[in-house]
Amino acid sequence: MLALMTDDDLLRYARHLMLDEIGVDGQQRLLDASVLVVGAGGLGSPVGLYLASAGVGRITLVDHDTVSLTNLQRQIAHDMTSLGQLKVESAAARMAALNPQVQVRALPRRADAALLDEELPAVDVVIDCCDNFATRHLVNAACVRHGKPLVSGAAIGFDGQVSVYESRARQHPCYACLFPPESGFEDVACSTMGVFAPLVGIIGSVQAAEALKLLAGIGEPLTGRLLMLDGRRMQWSEIAMQRDPACPVCAA
Repeated sequence: MLALMTDDDLLRYARHLMLDEIGVDGQQRLLDASVLVVGAGGLGSPVGLYLASAGVGRITLVDHDTVSLTNLQRQIAHDMTSLGQLKVESAAARMAALNPQVQVRALPRRADAALLDEELPAVDVVIDCCDNFATRHLVNAACVRHGKPLVSGAAIGFDGQVSVYESRARQHPCYACLFPPESGFEDVACSTMGVFAPLVGIIGSVQAAEALKLLAGIGEPLTGRLLMLDGRRMQWSEIAMQRDPACPVCAA
């Protein structure tokens, strides 16, 4: 366990401490927690900022990309001074400015299987904020191997989705149960389809909320449920997900 909360901590996190569901014990769990965030762009920006502001003790950011002018329409962890910088370094600096007490580690690398196998044993929750199908499957497979809960989100155009894949309990589905690796889904890039700027903020904020709930041990997570948002109508819908007994990832 990390050091107990100081008087400054009690003031900083007062609005969490006032919530019966969180309180001192729940906030201490956040302070003691470690999270891996894959992607420091549109979804990773609100995720990183909210994890830092909420006091998650150790946050590792993984992203190999740099900040470009086209990112600034939606990636709120970066600004004009970040152009050309690595996204993980830009986001880490913003998170540290928001809450210097959290430990933010920037890894400017692709999230390949070797990196994930190296990083996952030391974390409590993985948050997938990447923008491509292949990386989502790598992250999901690693979470299944290491028994780590995964908070996954995606956003393109006006449509977003988010869910929690609980790899610590075999009765729950993994990402591959719903989106099989061999299904042939094609990645749709923001550069060709565009993305409504606030959409990534909405989905990323839900991802941050689900991660904080898991870490603090409160509420009911989105396990086994896929939450989808139609941003044109601002309408949420939900579908129940079942584990695939023939899933090539979690049934192996």
